[in-house]
Amino acid sequence: MTSKPQKSLETFPNPYADRDYHIHMEIPEFTCLCPKTGQPDFATLILDYVPDKKCIELKSLKLYIWSYRNEGVFHEAVTNKILDDFVAILKPRYLRLIARFYVRGGIFTNVAVEYRKKGWKGKSLILIDESLSGSNIRE
Repeated sequence: MTSKPQKSLETFPNPYADRDYHIHMEIPEFTCLCPKTGQPDFATLILDYVPDKKCIELKSLKLYIWSYRNEGVFHEAVTNKILDDFVAILKPRYLRLIARFYVRGGIFTNVAVEYRKKGWKGKSLILIDESLSGSNIRE
């Protein structure tokens, strides 16, 4: 596998496709460029999904995220594009993506998008306690 930024995502078979379970990922180093000024925008992406037959492979996810570093794109557009790409490759039962952009001109922007597989009647999702979000290193 390459170590250069790329738009392709890789998957692997879900080892427990017979049950619903929740995968939670936080990606604190997302960057893209403001399409108006060319200045960098920084965000933390929060990805929650209930896989169906496939799970996302992490190295390809890192390279995919990295591919936006030099791309000029609005917050709303990039968040929806990432969701669309994930849904296309994973075909999950459920997926939610929250993009928390850092302050720019005194404004924080959060964009949240969701996908739910047609007909999927999942039980309540396992919610990750807010105190557990962020680094795995605890005091």
